[in-house]
Amino acid sequence: MYKSGFVSVVGRPNVGKSTLLNQIVKEKISITSNKAQTTRNKITMIYSDDRGQIAFLDTPGIQSPRNKLGDYMLETSESSMEGVDVILMVVDMSDYLGRKDKMILREVKKQAEDVPAILVINKVDTVPRDEVLPIIAKFAEMDIFEEIVPVSALKDENVDHLIDTIFSYLEEGPKYFPDDMVTDQPEKFIISEIIREKGLYYLQEEVPHGLAVFVESMRPMEGKDMIEIQATIYVEKDSHKGIVIGKGGQMLKRIGTEARREIELFLGSEVNLKLWVKVSKNWREKADKVKSFGYRTD
Repeated sequence: MYKSGFVSVVGRPNVGKSTLLNQIVKEKISITSNKAQTTRNKITMIYSDDRGQIAFLDTPGIQSPRNKLGDYMLETSESSMEGVDVILMVVDMSDYLGRKDKMILREVKKQAEDVPAILVINKVDTVPRDEVLPIIAKFAEMDIFEEIVPVSALKDENVDHLIDTIFSYLEEGPKYFPDDMVTDQPEKFIISEIIREKGLYYLQEEVPHGLAVFVESMRPMEGKDMIEIQATIYVEKDSHKGIVIGKGGQMLKRIGTEARREIELFLGSEVNLKLWVKVSKNWREKADKVKSFGYRTD
């Protein structure tokens, strides 16, 4: 029997949702960092094997919105739990049941009346083994989850068991995507996210949350086995533009070099990456700008 279904993956920021899904599909599709709001869009990631197909919806970490971008991200996360076959809530073994986790639990509990919910306790490699069972027991007492699965997404521990568990709750269904497809996102989106990830990694704390990246063009270079990509990094303040460019252009060069290496691996081709930096003042506060940078629910 071929099974298939859609699984919404929810949790607060930085619990490792994107790392887990990258591990499941064995490709780096969602970017990762130790900064909040790393994932901004709903990204479908597809796992296929002989048993069937699981379409995971990787969503932004749920938290109280502070601007129009935050409104979009919260709406995206909450709407992802509607019409799915399974809800997967991810918590961090080293930091759980805080205010944000409790907020998400309330929403999951409502949805779990109609849809099976599975709890994933991530980062079990960061604590002694004897600390895991009491935490599982604490969540089990809530009577929300059909299953509780401890994993280490980073070290690929118990991830196969999680996949088995999800399949056990799926019903017979069609093949929604080709077997070799691992995401529904276009190449330009993934490339822009790779560039943004490098900015998240290298830039000072106040800058990354205001970064947006737009790929202006992507074309084969005439007479060369190489792809030229032109992209713009948008920031919210004039002072941030100088930080992104850096002294003598060194910061922008570092971001571009690291991004180019990863883009070449993703595309399987040499890349000539050209980056520009522009200011779009307070774009996260403006609904039209949020939409123009690709963050939309419609």
